[in-house]
Amino acid sequence: MGLLSKKDAKLITDPLADNNPITIQVLGICSALAITAELKASLVMGIAVLFVLGIGNVVISLMRNIIPSKIRIIVQLIVVAALVIIVDQVLKAFQYELSKTLSVFIGLIITNCIIMGRFEAFALANGPWKSFLDGIGNALGYAVILIIVGFFRELLGSGTLFGIPVLGDAIEKTGLYATGYENNGFMLMPPMALIIVGLIIWVQRSRNKSLIED
Repeated sequence: MGLLSKKDAKLITDPLADNNPITIQVLGICSALAITAELKASLVMGIAVLFVLGIGNVVISLMRNIIPSKIRIIVQLIVVAALVIIVDQVLKAFQYELSKTLSVFIGLIITNCIIMGRFEAFALANGPWKSFLDGIGNALGYAVILIIVGFFRELLGSGTLFGIPVLGDAIEKTGLYATGYENNGFMLMPPMALIIVGLIIWVQRSRNKSLIED
């Protein structure tokens, strides 16, 4: 018997496509617009949410039978805030410049709709293992969209990936720039992230007609 049953595997695979938290549930859209001008920032934000949601879901699941219903939201906020502080301190210690780029958006993970939604809808009603898989699946679904958006915005907006020039030198006019290509500054503006997310939603619904709402 494999490590994951079919039902368990779907907790990870469904949020990657047909139940994606950004493109299907329309949650966590703010960070997808704000921090995806650089691929590195998108990747780090995805990893941060992976850590917070994966561990947070397990903690809430372990506490689910002792959390008074009236204060469950407060408890959830305390758990996610503690995990976000850990992420913030690690970033400041090892990636200070990147932590300044992500700035307030790391702190805003505390109120990320995806995290609070999974705590409330899944972790409070399921065991630690299933809650962990659900957290990992939804965080990966979130990260995949951020990485796709960050890839195209940085590549077409700056001609770089992870800060490394991949299209040539825009000043010396080498590589693709020698053909007259110019970086599209509009790609670095938040509205372009929304357009890219919209294109991803269109592709998803074109492939799976059941996602189209009546």
